[in-house]
Amino acid sequence: MICYGLCVAQKATHAIGWCDKMDIAKEVLNGSRLALSRAITAVENEHDDAVDIMRKLYPHTGRAFVLGITGPPGAGKSTLTDKLAKEFRRRGKTVGIVAVDPTSPFSGGAILGDRIRMNELTLDEGVFIRSMGTRGSLGGLSRKTAETVKIMDAFGKDIIFIETVGVGQSEVDIVSAADTTLVVLVPGLGDDIQAIKAGILEIGDVFAINKADREGADKLNIELNMMLDLDGNKNKEWRPPIKQTVAHQNEGVIELLETLEEHYEQLKSTGQLTTRRTERTKNELLNILKNEIGNYVLGKITESGQFDKLVKDVEGRIDDPYSVVNTIIKDMLK
Repeated sequence: MICYGLCVAQKATHAIGWCDKMDIAKEVLNGSRLALSRAITAVENEHDDAVDIMRKLYPHTGRAFVLGITGPPGAGKSTLTDKLAKEFRRRGKTVGIVAVDPTSPFSGGAILGDRIRMNELTLDEGVFIRSMGTRGSLGGLSRKTAETVKIMDAFGKDIIFIETVGVGQSEVDIVSAADTTLVVLVPGLGDDIQAIKAGILEIGDVFAINKADREGADKLNIELNMMLDLDGNKNKEWRPPIKQTVAHQNEGVIELLETLEEHYEQLKSTGQLTTRRTERTKNELLNILKNEIGNYVLGKITESGQFDKLVKDVEGRIDDPYSVVNTIIKDMLK
């Protein structure tokens, strides 16, 4: 803590001290919560040492059970995450939580509603909560969610929750980031079928009807079962179970947790966990490649001043965007 205080003071005066030379990755592996927080900040803000931190931590990842929690706004995702985390702690598991919040249109920071609702967990040394803003990303996740999960994994967290922002049917990115995806629904949102169709239905490994003490819970359960039947899930090795919970009263939480663990064990026993993680790695490599190539190309054409001219040509209909991009790629490959 003394080192951190000195670092903060030095940063304030733009000085460089020996604390800046601290190996953050090494400290993360040694169990420093301060280093864990600093590592996530470095990655989220794309500091110069972020890539070096991830390189050092990567060999120590791949051990945590990553649990995604998604669903429409108002379904009680944060409350359910809080209760599940507490139950995992009672069973001796350490927990990391990545709560993706909407980004403030004014400050650009995360609106930390989830952190407030999980206030009791912040006092538990076995739990680490990080709120992240979407910063314009679609799909319910922040661009840096995957890296944050890896840092928590390397730190040694047994269970890592990813709670999405709650944007409805566009929250499908979670399936590429989590081992098991829990879709939380709630009765009384109007057109229940509309709320659970398309992508949200397809990505769910387990469904929870939260606030099941409300009128319409049984109706929603029947409709959801019908849609799962139509979707053909009954012929697969795992038919997504539907559990009813009342999270704020801690009802049905233990049963839901055991179902989530059952799915994780099923993934491991059938080899699907390896398949999912291989697909995740492939997508990760492609995303990094696209980002690096895009940054390289953009840097080259902006440095030469060519980009502004190309924009004007496209805007004036002198050229078209497809031909321009094709020309840029050909020039870069020469």
